[in-house]
Amino acid sequence: MDYALKTATPGENRESLGSAWQALKPLLGDESQHITIAVVCVIVSTAANLLGPVVTAQIIDTAIKHGDYGLLLRYAGLLAAVYLVGLAAQYLQTLRMGTVGRNVLFKLRGRLFDQLSRLPIAFFAQNRAGDLISRVNSDTDKINQFFSQALMQMFGSLFRVAGAGILLLVLNWRMGLIALAPALAILVITQMLSRWVKHANRKSLESLGTLSGDVSESLANFQVIVAFNRVDYFREKFGAANQRNYRASVTSGVASGLFAPLYTLASSAGYILVLGFGVWLIIQGQLSVGLLVGYLLYVSSFYDPLRQLATVWSSLQTMMAAMDRVSEVLKLKTNLVEIPRDVGQVPRQPGALLAFEGVGFSYPGGKPVLDKVDLMLERGRTYALVGPTGGGKTTTAMLMARLYDPTQGTVYLEGRDIRTFTAAERAAKIGFILQDPFLLAGTVSDNIIYGHPDLGGTGKEVVAERMAALGMSGFLSRFGERGLETPVTGAGGGLSLGQKQLVAFLRAVMREPDILILDEATANIDTVTEQLLEDVLARLPKATTKVIIAHRLNTIQNADEIFFVGGGAVTAAGSMAHAMDMLLGHDRTS
Repeated sequence: MDYALKTATPGENRESLGSAWQALKPLLGDESQHITIAVVCVIVSTAANLLGPVVTAQIIDTAIKHGDYGLLLRYAGLLAAVYLVGLAAQYLQTLRMGTVGRNVLFKLRGRLFDQLSRLPIAFFAQNRAGDLISRVNSDTDKINQFFSQALMQMFGSLFRVAGAGILLLVLNWRMGLIALAPALAILVITQMLSRWVKHANRKSLESLGTLSGDVSESLANFQVIVAFNRVDYFREKFGAANQRNYRASVTSGVASGLFAPLYTLASSAGYILVLGFGVWLIIQGQLSVGLLVGYLLYVSSFYDPLRQLATVWSSLQTMMAAMDRVSEVLKLKTNLVEIPRDVGQVPRQPGALLAFEGVGFSYPGGKPVLDKVDLMLERGRTYALVGPTGGGKTTTAMLMARLYDPTQGTVYLEGRDIRTFTAAERAAKIGFILQDPFLLAGTVSDNIIYGHPDLGGTGKEVVAERMAALGMSGFLSRFGERGLETPVTGAGGGLSLGQKQLVAFLRAVMREPDILILDEATANIDTVTEQLLEDVLARLPKATTKVIIAHRLNTIQNADEIFFVGGGAVTAAGSMAHAMDMLLGHDRTS
């Protein structure tokens, strides 16, 4: 299954406002009280703003025209009270929507991370970690900003625009049509530009994700960059990515900032048209000065929020682009589904601990790696997989552990289709040790019990007792005086490669799996540490089946059976000498 996340193409409208709302609606289920209060506050604030011009017109046409200063003070007090109520309502609305935005951000990031944890390893092999981090951090923050800052501003502006537009037509329909004409023209332009604005914002977010990916990969491999004295390459690569991000950001900024001056132009045109027509009506005796001032204030009440809507509309397009990228991940389904136990077929080799029957596999868009492979592993035996680089050894091991599913055929574990096992059951039965061990920040003890079904959450004393019972206490001397309390920084920092590999071995062996897979697990360590790790493996129960992928002859020479993996097949090689002949013969023909 192809899990590569797609990039936007010009003119593409991948996520509509309705589908974005459907994706966000579950996150807003617990926010109805906050949203209701915020909407009420928006209505009160809008009403207060629309009431202001009416009071102002009355002040001019009554109190000021007749010199009634007492009435002027009363109207001024009323006007101050109206604006204070509007201010208080707007402040309360900001607080409530800020809470909604933070809650949505918290739940969306949690949901996105949960989704990532359920996706198969194929997804992470096809997508860059930096881009995924950008989706979890930057894109979700764009959505939060829209909810906490722009959403209620958009609703408030819409209410004010609608209310002011209605009053403009009610007070004088001819002046109202003249006042609204520029707005109608600018709305048509907005509709025409919206798709381009969204696309520009999406490309900006994608370029930021690419930049994050380049920085993440470069920093992760910085030792290699320094060792080869290629810091200049790192700088050039970062400079190119930074330049692409700069250009995309400039385009996004131009697109997002285009609406504000257009709406300002429309507002100025509306003012000029209303003022000119209003002065002509005053000359004709059909309009009072106070009503013209009030009318101009309503024109302001119409176009000011319309200008705010221009900014909010750009924020909406950014949110839509961010939601598009987040939704791409949320919509994915894992292809490693569990099937009911009674669905699995009966294997032709019922006595095998693990069996391949007609197994084939190919990566998306690639050639077949395995083709109709039959394989049987028995309990308590040691198997070695040898073959050329890229021949399919690691892929075969990953199919055994169900990190991938075959594209054809079936893998059986204990006579059952491996897909009928839950992830927890499968992890308890199959251990996997990689060439580059993954360690968490914490202590050696934390990493040894990581994922252990019985020791998780226990203290170092319990771990030490369990290691003593398994005869492994002597290995702790390799970590110095602090032993289990030896600190481990991120990605295993603070430990040597041999120490990290020893932790990975102890972590797997203490789970006592039925099958232990070692994928080049001793390739980068010295012979003394390798002997120590062989002692660790010797502590496994006799019934444990071991699958070893290695290039060192001394690592696989004691295997009970050797398989040659290459050319889409897994072939029994017999002796070590025959396996080497097959490997050399493959190299000569390739």
